[in-house]
Amino acid sequence: MNQDWKAFLITQQAHFADNGNLAFPTSQETDTNRLCALTHLAVLTVSGNDAAQFLQGQITCNINDITDTKASLGAFCNAKGRTISTFLLVKTDASFALIMPQELLETVRKKLQMYILRSQVTLTDSSHYYCLIGLSITPTCDYPDLPKQAFDVLNANGYLIKLPATPSRYLLLAEPQTAIKQWSDLTEHRGFLPQSSDRWRYLDILAGLPWLTTATSEAFIPQMLNLDRLGGISFNKGCYTGQEIIARTHYLGNSKRALFLAAADAAPVLPGADIIGQDGQKAGTVLTAQADASGCKMLVVLSGAHSASTTLSLDNQAKNAIRLLS
Repeated sequence: MNQDWKAFLITQQAHFADNGNLAFPTSQETDTNRLCALTHLAVLTVSGNDAAQFLQGQITCNINDITDTKASLGAFCNAKGRTISTFLLVKTDASFALIMPQELLETVRKKLQMYILRSQVTLTDSSHYYCLIGLSITPTCDYPDLPKQAFDVLNANGYLIKLPATPSRYLLLAEPQTAIKQWSDLTEHRGFLPQSSDRWRYLDILAGLPWLTTATSEAFIPQMLNLDRLGGISFNKGCYTGQEIIARTHYLGNSKRALFLAAADAAPVLPGADIIGQDGQKAGTVLTAQADASGCKMLVVLSGAHSASTTLSLDNQAKNAIRLLS
């Protein structure tokens, strides 16, 4: 993290937890515009003359669809088609920026480095160069200009990307001084209130955004994360690492697992936790979870045979029952 950005956030009463979460003094107002410093995410930049060609052979989305005005979700997979990390891909002036969980950035960088060979490509952890701000905006907000459709990008005072969510949410990728200026303007003049990264993760879960952790990395093919439904897989771009298995699953239509939104009274729930079916056998896995007032919300990967089940639990105990919401 950029140290000027961190010092500024501390002046805004931010508290940094050991697990990377960021918290602010709570506010009881709910129907208001919010912003969040996304310190749990990081930025890997891919630059050089061969950057586009290199990425085209490594990621699930089509690099030719990434423009100054359009971003995309995507995934980097191993040779078996298992997702190492998902990311949000943005084209900047000098490189491609892959926004991904902080805990997976170094793993992704090292694995991508193995494929560079003689390509003119540089991989850089640019988390010190860029800051990430999440915006939750109400319909009455007077924010000057906003991207209209999911994954549209507006390049003005940083890169502002519309996320696929209701209510409207956006992600701002900006250099530190621009981020500080934007934060100050939004909080001092436009009535935005800071929110914790826990709350942002919670909204990501409700939106079905499949962020991975070290516990869930290389456990699922992209279709199990609904990445195809989110536009994060191109099936006509040609070969890339893991493509054969991902394409075969698509054309045979035989992905046996999918992503669901679920709720439980138990909290906390850890990513990678097993979900048990009525027969006492493993039915799926918790991808990510976040506590709320009634327990927690979570994204879970379930087999089709169990998606209609009325009896799912975290540890085969009724008190830890899981309810599917979608």
